Amino acid sequence: MKTKKILAGAVTLLAAVTLAACSSNGKDIITMKGGSITTSEFYDRVKTNSSAQQVLLELVISDVFEQQYGKKVTDKEVDEYYNKIAKQYGDSFTAALTSAGLTTDTYKKQIRANMLVDYAVKEAAKKELTDANYKAAYDAYTPEVSAQIIKFSDEAKAKEVLAKAQAGEDFAQLAKDNSEDTATKEKGGEVKFDSTSTSVATEVKTAIFALEEGQVGASVVKVTDASTYKTSYYVVKLNKKTAKSENWKDYKKVLKESILTSKQNDYTFKTSIISKALKDANVKVKDSAFSNVLSSYITTDKTSKSSTSSSSSSK
Repeated sequence: MKTKKILAGAVTLLAAVTLAACSSNGKDIITMKGGSITTSEFYDRVKTNSSAQQVLLELVISDVFEQQYGKKVTDKEVDEYYNKIAKQYGDSFTAALTSAGLTTDTYKKQIRANMLVDYAVKEAAKKELTDANYKAAYDAYTPEVSAQIIKFSDEAKAKEVLAKAQAGEDFAQLAKDNSEDTATKEKGGEVKFDSTSTSVATEVKTAIFALEEGQVGASVVKVTDASTYKTSYYVVKLNKKTAKSENWKDYKKVLKESILTSKQNDYTFKTSIISKALKDANVKVKDSAFSNVLSSYITTDKTSKSSTSSSSSSK
């Protein structure tokens, strides 16, 4: 299972920066003997902070997508996701929110903003459902296979069991006696998946797809979880392959999901959708301190001038 995460939004400065930005009269926020600190002084100090820059970027994206897609995400959906994460964290949820600089309200706003962006990306991805993309997805598709896996946290133990499996010992019993995968252990390691499945690690799928029916893998498969950085080792066996139809339309439903998921996980594609939304909203940066805050998505007049100036200076 992947490590549970709360997406930190660097919101700890949000209220203060927003307050300062909206105040034109330099209202006191701290007073002391011989002086005070005003909202305008505070704003001037923190606005170049990287966290403040990130907060503003997220605020802009949130507002733009709220305007364009606000009716597409309900409070119920946000609450359901929030409660799901809260349940995963259990008693440590409040502490996790605090550690991330979040409150219940700010985290729900963050969830909502993410859902709005995800909605826009998914809608845009539907335009990618062309015959050419379907055929490309079909070429990369492997139909469902029936296999068995045995998971280990110790490589030496995995190699020991692999030798036994290759020598002909009962694979199902080896899985029941040794596997650390609670989802498959009692079923003798049995799994079924196709190339679009996410329940099995990519390295494991690739190793199994390369086998013949009834064959045990020639070596231990090493998998490192990208979120926890923990390494696991697998002994694998392919039991049965499903013959692949020559007509891609026979897999249209699964290929559709594959194309949509691929686009939703494509950083470049997602960035292009955010960029278009910001341009459609005619976002303008009015404070030069934030001239580059949108540079990942759009080129502002000030960003262009800055780039030109830098280029000229380097000549």
